[in-house]
Amino acid sequence: MSGLDWPAGFGRTPATERERNRSFEASIAQTTDDLATEMGRMDVDEWRGEIGNSHTKSNGLPLHNANPDDPGFVLRWVDDGEQFAVACDASPQLRDNLRYVFKWVNETRMRSQRPVRTGDSEFAAARLPPGDGGDAVVAGSATRQPPHEVLGVDPSASENVIESVARARKAETHPDSGGDQAEFQRVKEAEKAMLEDQR
Repeated sequence: MSGLDWPAGFGRTPATERERNRSFEASIAQTTDDLATEMGRMDVDEWRGEIGNSHTKSNGLPLHNANPDDPGFVLRWVDDGEQFAVACDASPQLRDNLRYVFKWVNETRMRSQRPVRTGDSEFAAARLPPGDGGDAVVAGSATRQPPHEVLGVDPSASENVIESVARARKAETHPDSGGDQAEFQRVKEAEKAMLEDQR
């Protein structure tokens, strides 16, 4: 069973359709160094890699001999308060998926240095929607705690209050900060539900 927290809404590649990339020569160790350098150049608020087991460095990037059952790789980062993620599982080898992510980040960052102007950031495709992963509503859960109680706000709280309180609750419950994954997910779902009710 994979411990990989694949971003909600990102499709998975069926194992039978994964193809090895024979043109990548860089090792896992070289690619993790390259990716760490790239993220440093992006100057984001925080970032973290993730694989399907805990055979990782403190930043979540895989150790040189990591070989999880799930070869997928996810890279998440926060920049100016916005959350981003890119993920790849196109290859049956972790090394290739890691290299694909590095190449995408590098190429996208390089585009941002060109004098060409677009309507949005080059990284817009990687921006996660607020409350990412919110479709995990359990069918028939009539005893579920109301969203405003999960967040600890008034049922008629404004969008700004909901977002502010949810941001603080997500920071304190985030698994990377020692929080509980299930509680973190509940907070995200409650925020999404309350914001959808406002629209």
